[in-house]
Order: sequence, then structure tokens, then C-alpha cells
Amino acid sequence: MVSQKVVIKNPTGLHLRPAGILCKEAMQFKSLITFSFRDSTANAKSVLSVLGACVKCGDEVEFVCEGEDEEEALKALVTAIENGLGE
Repeated sequence: MVSQKVVIKNPTGLHLRPAGILCKEAMQFKSLITFSFRDSTANAKSVLSVLGACVKCGDEVEFVCEGEDEEEALKALVTAIENGLGE
């Protein structure tokens, strides 16, 4: 299991478009990928779960990846977020 905290840089937070990009990125990996925000945990492979977390710009989330490709998954997701998720 690997984890890393990252700050959401998108001006509008994780609304539908960036949430979809995040999920698409996460679904490329076999690992279980979740993220913690405040007191809840969301499945990074579910758009509804990501949207339900109500993550805004400047919020810090912690990604947790567990599985055979966990290192690659964590690196890809952190890179996608740092690059603005297409925005």
C-alpha cells in the first residue's frame, strides 16, 4: 500500500470534467485506488464517488493505492492532479 497527499489546483475543484478525467486515469490500473478527504473516503474509479466528496480548489486529499501496480497508479494520479486534470 502506498499513499500521498496532494492539493487540488483546479480553480473549480473536482467538478464533472476533472472528476471524469481522474476516474479515467484511475481505471487504467488494477489497484484499488481511494482518496480520503475530511472524514470520508471516496473510490477514485467512480465519478459519483469523486463528485460526492465535494472537493474544492485548495483542498488536500490523500490518495491510497493498493495492489500490483500501486506505485505506478499513485504516480500517474498525482501527476494528473498537478497538471490540472485537463484544465
